[in-house]
Amino acid sequence: MSTVPALEAVSAASGFRRTEIDRRPVGPRDVEIEIDWAGICHSDIHIARDEWGATSYPVTPGHEIVGRVLAVGEEVTGFSPGETVGVGCYVDSCGTCEYCADGRENFCAEGVVATYNTPLPDGSVTRGGYSRGVVVDERFVLRVPQALDPARAAPLLCAGITTYAPLRRWGAGPGRRVAVVGMGGLGHVAVKIAAAMGAEVTVLSQSLAKRQDGLAFGARDYFATKDPETFERNRGRFDLVLNTVSADLPVEQYLSLLRVDGVLCSVGLPPEPYSVRPMALAARQRVLTGSMVGGLPQTQEMLDFCAEHGVESEIEVIGADDVDEAYDRVVASDVRYRFVVDVARTLARAGA
Repeated sequence: MSTVPALEAVSAASGFRRTEIDRRPVGPRDVEIEIDWAGICHSDIHIARDEWGATSYPVTPGHEIVGRVLAVGEEVTGFSPGETVGVGCYVDSCGTCEYCADGRENFCAEGVVATYNTPLPDGSVTRGGYSRGVVVDERFVLRVPQALDPARAAPLLCAGITTYAPLRRWGAGPGRRVAVVGMGGLGHVAVKIAAAMGAEVTVLSQSLAKRQDGLAFGARDYFATKDPETFERNRGRFDLVLNTVSADLPVEQYLSLLRVDGVLCSVGLPPEPYSVRPMALAARQRVLTGSMVGGLPQTQEMLDFCAEHGVESEIEVIGADDVDEAYDRVVASDVRYRFVVDVARTLARAGA
């Protein structure tokens, strides 16, 4: 057992404090990682502030982790000390069910173990990347290609795979028209990835405030959804509409943008149920679906794809003492486009 500096929240309203947390000894199949960078995902905020009603305090969030291998267990063959690696949303699964065997650990039949806030059999709870180190089974460690900037790669461990998986699943590529709803932390990565896949990309955002960014990221068109003409002008245009926002949407309006056999896929998770008449789907054989990150093989595929095509997150680097302010700014949509904590330089020791 070892201890590492970390941040923790002790209640929904407490904000973060510096502390030290325990990490397990390195087992035969484990990789010990010294964390350098930790991205901030909106789900971190939901958990830290108990907005989903399922938080076990004290909690140390963070599932967009990039760092360097410190040590490996005796049975580890895929990693060596000094390599740059990442850890995403999950750190364990049963490894034997049909989904794990198929490389889709995120759907583990026994229940996947999240990187933080998941109770373990010994009574402890997983702690995440707002810390200086972590020990992870090698199955859940990802190789970060040298072509990627480590800080800008961190958000890809969630935002990247969350958008890459449905874009691959629904055939984004040459000759396909893809609309991305929202140009935030998820949306800006989705635009870059879809464009790199060769699709014709359109951004649908509330306003035109980020239009120049969207076009620079690879979008061909950019429309404001508050303009009623947007829906009329784009009716029946898209093969895939990828919704990255968690706001309640007039779903049938967005379904009207789809071609025959078109797909509306949501990776944003609004709190209220969708209201859709069956005829809105049946009339043009449209699909309404969702997607939840991806398995480990596909996450590695995503990182390699991003390295090959120069896709990285747009980030603002912050210190460990700036996380509470960053959370407020994320809620206020005041970030372009992801916050990343410089763990290596700013979380050196508790009380520093």
